[in-house]
Amino acid sequence: MSINVTFPSQEHMLSGSLTLPVQRPCGYALFAHCFTCGKNSVAARRITDALSAHGVGVLRFDFTGLGDSEGEFGNTNFSSNLDDLKAAVSFLREHYQAPQLLIGHSLGGTAVLAMAAQEPEVKAVVSIGAPFSAGHVVHNFEQAVQTIARAGEATVDLGGRPFTIKQQFLEDVAHFDGRQLAGMKKALLLMHAPTDRIVAIDEAEKIYHAAKHPKSFVSLDKADHLLTKPADAEYVADTIAAWSRRFWSSAVIEDTPSALEKGQVEVAEFDHVLTQRVSSAAHQWIMDEPVALGGGDRGPDPYEHLLAALGGCTAMTLRLYATRKQWPLTHVEVRQAHGITPIESDTIIDEVCHEAGGICPMCKQELDHAP
Repeated sequence: MSINVTFPSQEHMLSGSLTLPVQRPCGYALFAHCFTCGKNSVAARRITDALSAHGVGVLRFDFTGLGDSEGEFGNTNFSSNLDDLKAAVSFLREHYQAPQLLIGHSLGGTAVLAMAAQEPEVKAVVSIGAPFSAGHVVHNFEQAVQTIARAGEATVDLGGRPFTIKQQFLEDVAHFDGRQLAGMKKALLLMHAPTDRIVAIDEAEKIYHAAKHPKSFVSLDKADHLLTKPADAEYVADTIAAWSRRFWSSAVIEDTPSALEKGQVEVAEFDHVLTQRVSSAAHQWIMDEPVALGGGDRGPDPYEHLLAALGGCTAMTLRLYATRKQWPLTHVEVRQAHGITPIESDTIIDEVCHEAGGICPMCKQELDHAP
């Protein structure tokens, strides 16, 4: 279940997507996309969806000047990326819960490694295909470096799209490398493809040697840098989910609907619009309204819940009676509608009971008098 969110960073508003599991999240993660990519890259979406399936809430967002976020990319640099990440952490902390896991892809991985030590709630960091130093990104447009030095800026082609790179960007990235990793004091999962043609495997080796334990390395055999193959992105996501499980707060994991007693149901806002999270003693599900009525259409509406309850009670009762009376009832199906096409439920029940060889007590008689 994804919710579109916005939050401020410096003088701009950034656009993000917060994906929440149906059940109460066991914790939150923040995903930083690769250089000039965006929150909707293949890797970002697949990793987010997989973590959500494991009960983790994940915020991914567009850095300033990219995607749906405000600002000019040409005025950004690695320092502004760090500011954006801190703004995203603050947003989660204020409105939900501070992230316990940071995930960064490519230069986004370098960014989360650079700022993780400044966020006390963060327990673990994952870097995917990340370079040891931010300056490594310059090799993507090294043919334009002299032009930038002479003219102050240049338009370069990155992934088939034009971007303006200014001299201040080159000066800024030169100040960030992995030397701060020794003092990060966070668990690290390092993931890298040996055949990565954008960021060589040597960069992963530098990160691994600079970081202190606990640290782990997973080789992404035959994967490309952007994880464009669905199987590679899913493998990364499942590995992150399994590895990070131990770092979620036990207090959060135990904060489940078990606080409700049998027979109690709690309905609470899911997105502060119309989507609702419905909880019982042992289950959670989503109630919503159609998009046309202002909802997100993430689940059945209240009327459909009501019809489902009536239909379910009818079908279950028929099955229980048929089982008790040993009737040859092969299948029960209850179809209902609200406010569109009236259906005579008594007729349906009569037909089902006729198939069973008798009249159901729900229709005409008490159980003791039924055949």
